[in-house]
Amino acid sequence: MKLGKLFKNWRMIVLILFLLFSYIVINPQFGEKGVVIKSVELNSTSYLAGMVSPSPSTVQTKLETIKSVNGNTITNLQEYSKALDTIKDGEIIRLTTDKREYAFMKTNYSGLTVANKPFSNIKKGLELAGGTRVLIQPEGKVTAQERDDLISTMENRLNVYGLSDIKLKPVNDLFGNNYILVEVAGASKEEVRQLIGQQGKFEAKLGNDTVFSGGQEDIKFVCRNDGTCSGIRECSTNQDGSEFCKFEFAIKLSEAAAKNFADITSKIPLITTPEGSEVLEKKLDFYLDDKQVDSLQVMGDLKGKIAMDISITGPGTGKDRNEAILDAEKQMKHLQTVLITGSLPTKLNIVKLDSISPLMGEQFLKNTLLVGILAIIAVDLIIVLRYRNIKVTSLIILISLAEIFIMLGVAAFLKNSLDMASIAGIIAAIGTGVNDQIIITDEGLRKEVYTNWKERIKSAFGIIFAAFAGIVAAMFPLLFAGAGLLRGFAIMTIIGISVGVFITRPAFAIMMENIMED
Repeated sequence: MKLGKLFKNWRMIVLILFLLFSYIVINPQFGEKGVVIKSVELNSTSYLAGMVSPSPSTVQTKLETIKSVNGNTITNLQEYSKALDTIKDGEIIRLTTDKREYAFMKTNYSGLTVANKPFSNIKKGLELAGGTRVLIQPEGKVTAQERDDLISTMENRLNVYGLSDIKLKPVNDLFGNNYILVEVAGASKEEVRQLIGQQGKFEAKLGNDTVFSGGQEDIKFVCRNDGTCSGIRECSTNQDGSEFCKFEFAIKLSEAAAKNFADITSKIPLITTPEGSEVLEKKLDFYLDDKQVDSLQVMGDLKGKIAMDISITGPGTGKDRNEAILDAEKQMKHLQTVLITGSLPTKLNIVKLDSISPLMGEQFLKNTLLVGILAIIAVDLIIVLRYRNIKVTSLIILISLAEIFIMLGVAAFLKNSLDMASIAGIIAAIGTGVNDQIIITDEGLRKEVYTNWKERIKSAFGIIFAAFAGIVAAMFPLLFAGAGLLRGFAIMTIIGISVGVFITRPAFAIMMENIMED
């Protein structure tokens, strides 16, 4: 078969089209540098300046890229951080991107999450990018709709808190138990545990009467990222030498909640403090998950009045002043998140919680690439020793690399994250692919006079399809085993062997026929 005729064969055309498709979807960025915007927190200073979070459908290589900060060119995260460090609090940040220019005031928290510009559209999973993975189980029986409502509330809570790269999905095990798998990049175990491991039920009580609760029914506005109506108000030193800081932020109640406040306070008698001020006999106590977090004295002039503007306070502690301020800011941010999103409709039990640092994820990636290269070299050596034919050996290696590229293209198209389980699936699929190519090669090299090339290839594909069906059947239980933790391995293995059987094996067979004719 001539080379020109070979590339006109429909099997080769299909292979070439899938390679082009994979290249377009992966969209490798050679030599591209910069910092991209991953998320923008609602009502933050950057959000008010016109910046918005990218939509979930935005591919990685199309994310808005920061080009300069106050005239300083930005090519990586280190330069971005250095540029921000030279700007004092209260000064203006002029941020230029590949779309437009923004200007906003620098505060303790701008609400902007950034990352180095991705090399391609292949998404890194938790083990490679770093972050926290939590497997949680709703308490008691929940319907599919109730679980979807839980996921929606949890996603809202994580977004409001300012976390990016969030993945929440329902999973089941082989016994029919319902779980929710949460993966969050750039979050610590403690942050995720506080945000989703607790129901987050907030109540403000006067005695045994609930005045208002967290959530949008009672809370219409929560002040955040503003030094005037939210922030750290005062710090002091405790007797044991530790530091204590107090946070405060304003909220606006709904009209119904304000009327409820007026009704309850009208029935509470007034008392006089040692300082001579008139206050309500009962304090306004704040409870988070049935645990009292703070208590406020209510001034007498608010008795029976419809008060829609309320100040929420709380403590932060630490060994030194800086640690106490950070703790107070963290507690304030958590409480603000709960007040905005409300409580989760169902209590959750954490079944498994894993956290991987970005540095460890980077090391995992290097180790994975090394293992992959060693595996390819080992397979190549076996093929060379088996056939001692440079054309056959090169063809098998070339087709294996094409399979890897197409698998990565399909994963990028489906927006599947590449984690350790997925990489194991790719390696397993390549091993199966090489085995299939060896079957085709051995059948093609048979010298029996009573069989022609087509009959031998037909025999080889009979074996390959039987093996394909067996592997797919074996992978289906793994889609659910381990509450979805093995799902990546099963999906990538099925994708890999499907690419091989329906795309690369037919092309390999026609190329082998061309070699045999030569």
